Amino acid sequence: MSLGDKAKDATQKIVGKVEEAVGKHTDDAELTHQGQKDQVMGEARLDKEKAKDHLEGK
Repeated sequence: MSLGDKAKDATQKIVGKVEEAVGKHTDDAELTHQGQKDQVMGEARLDKEKAKDHLEGK
């Protein structure tokens, strides 16, 4: 897993957390949902890359 991929996936999780917080604060259900979705996608990508690294012996 390249450092760039890790940074991009972590950034997606952070942006998701911010979107969720702003959505909750402004009572915007769509933004809250988008933030939750971004967090899940970022975490899934990190998990996938960790699994690939494990299989490659890194």
